[in-house]
Amino acid sequence: MDAADSIISVEHLDAGYPGVTVLSDVNFTVSRGEVFALLGGSGCGKSTIMKHLIGLNPVPAGKITVAGLEMNRANRDRILRKIGVMYQSGALFGSMSVLENVMLPLEEFTRLPPAARRTLALMQLELVGLRDAAEKMPADLSGGMKKRVAIARALALEPEILFLDEPSAGLDPLTSSALDDLILRLRDTRGVTFVVVTHELPSIFKIADRCAMFDRARHAMVALGRPSELRDGSADPFVRKFFNRGDSNGS
Repeated sequence: MDAADSIISVEHLDAGYPGVTVLSDVNFTVSRGEVFALLGGSGCGKSTIMKHLIGLNPVPAGKITVAGLEMNRANRDRILRKIGVMYQSGALFGSMSVLENVMLPLEEFTRLPPAARRTLALMQLELVGLRDAAEKMPADLSGGMKKRVAIARALALEPEILFLDEPSAGLDPLTSSALDDLILRLRDTRGVTFVVVTHELPSIFKIADRCAMFDRARHAMVALGRPSELRDGSADPFVRKFFNRGDSNGS
């Protein structure tokens, strides 16, 4: 990929927590308008990487640049205005309606009048196909609907990048496929860049332009490229096994 067109750059990152290094010397870039997946087994560090990318955890060593700004304490608030995040559970506020959940970022970070905030929130709900659910409470929604509301909320401030944590987790195949379609539509119509943490192979092959794969045992990034290329051409047995559902021969 063209480094000049990158919207995220990770250079020599040691990912982890104080006193604990989960991954060492991680390097990759994400291009504008790309769907980039972070892959690997449980505990491999993919969610840890995402926490560094969104500024939730400080960078122990190395450098992360997001939308032209280096991730550090001084730039964190500026970077947060350029990104949106959907957590695995949706993380909706149960005491607030769907519309109120989507309006919340607009209330916190803009000076728009209430009528304008409501209109913009309804537009985002329309985009994810849930305008008719605006007055419902999160408890009344299915798992897939909660995740779509969470995406609408993440889009409220028109971010350049959306981070999605396990978007397909807990969803049936049809709902998961519909969510994949939504991600691709937002990429194609809005030009949104996506970074997706997942281990769901059908979603990976459907939506990911490229992916980075991590191995817990080696504390390292072990693959970077298009999913089909890694499945068919990787020289690493661990990578082939992952992409071929446990068959290390790739058949």
